[in-house]
Parts: sequence; C-alpha cells; structure tokens
Amino acid sequence: MRALSIAATGMLAQQLNVEVISNNIANMNTTGYKRQRAEFQDLLYQNIKRIGSTSSENGEILPTGVQIGAGVKTGAVYRITSQGDLATTGNTYDVAINGKGYFRIQLPNGNDAYTRDGTFQVSPQGQLVTANGYVVSSGITVPQDARDVTINAAGEILVSIDGQVTPSNVGRLELVTFFNEAGLEAVGDNMFLETPASGPANVGSPGTIGFGSLLQGFVETANVNSVQEITALITAQRAYEMNSKVISTADEMLSSTANIR
Repeated sequence: MRALSIAATGMLAQQLNVEVISNNIANMNTTGYKRQRAEFQDLLYQNIKRIGSTSSENGEILPTGVQIGAGVKTGAVYRITSQGDLATTGNTYDVAINGKGYFRIQLPNGNDAYTRDGTFQVSPQGQLVTANGYVVSSGITVPQDARDVTINAAGEILVSIDGQVTPSNVGRLELVTFFNEAGLEAVGDNMFLETPASGPANVGSPGTIGFGSLLQGFVETANVNSVQEITALITAQRAYEMNSKVISTADEMLSSTANIR
C-alpha cells in the first residue's frame, strides 16, 4: 500500500520543517540572525496510464491519464535576508548596517568570513575585533590615548586625542555584498562563507550605491517574527499529525484485508 510510504515522507518533511522553525525561534535574540524557510517538492510519479498516450487503434489520446504520486521531499532550506530591526545599545563599538552588506572578518586560518553582527570590541593592541577576537579585515587600530571614538555613516572611524583639535581618521569600515546572499554558507558564530552559489564578494564603502550605511551604538536584531513562527509551527504540527493518521488508516485497511475469511 503506497499510502504508508507516502505518509512517511510527509512526516519526515514536517519533522524537518519543525526543526527549521525551532532554529528560528531559538535565535530570536541572536544579533543579525536571518530566519530560514523550508521548501518542499513532490516526488516522482508512477504512470499507470501515461498522459497523451493512445487508448485505441483509432488514435484516441488520453486527456489525463493516471499518475500516482510517491510523496514529498525537501527542495531547499533557504535564508531570508530581509533587514532586521535596529536596537540601540549605547556601546561605542556596536555598529549596525542599515541596508545591504556584510562586515568582512579575518579568520585565524587567514580566510575571510562575513557577518551582519556588528558587536565589535577592541583588542589589547587596539585592533577592532569580534566577540571571538577575530580581526575586522579593514585592519583598523584605535590609539590607546584615544579619548573618544566616532564611527560615521560612511564607515570612517574618527578618534579624538588630547591636544588635537581635529579628530584623526584611523581607518574605514568596508562592506561586502553578494549577488545571491542566500547562497552564503553559515558556519556558526553569526558568520558566513563565500560559495560558488553566492557569487564573488563585492567590496565597497558604506553609504555608496548598492551598500548600506552604518549606525554607531546600534545592533541589528534577528528578522524573526515570533507570531509568524508559532503559527508556522502549529501548521507543521497539524500536518505531521495528519500524515500519522494516514499511516494509522492504511494499517487498519491492511488489517481488514488480512482478516478476510
């Protein structure tokens, strides 16, 4: 009975759907997190009577035929990269991107990673680093005698030093964009890696065409809508229960067949 295997694929699909939704809910307070969505596709069909085949020697063509589906499969789990809300923190080195772009981070192995998480700090050497101590690739160093640090919308880092009237520009934060942001590979710690699907990194300055601007003292919150996720969770749960009911019904039908005397 095909219903058993078909319903089993449905239960597996909804199990994956719940896992994706639960990950979204778990990351509701993760800075710069982008929610994910599972997409499903139907499986191959068995043609009992092929559509368009002839039904007699006179050449009559079957208008519909008979096709039996085999269930459902996961087509993709893609990331929705819409802008999250901006929350004020008051921290000097917290920077949010308002618009498109990612910060470029240098990993310990020398490769580049990309993030929307702008909760930066300074290292003992004055370098701008992430919460894990990874250096922001711009190679910015804040002088130890800096009295005040300002990061403007264009990414310029201006420091005020005692004895100087004009603030000194110690560097500029760059942004990176990708033609297909959903093609980036998530590696944890709020960071992504470039892939063939994402396309090459396009480096530019904040505030220019195609790049967002920066806001000092803000962070970007996750773009997860709690009401929407709970609604999707309930829908997935109901779909899982209905597929399990199909298995129970198919089992009862088989039992009835086995009990025929």
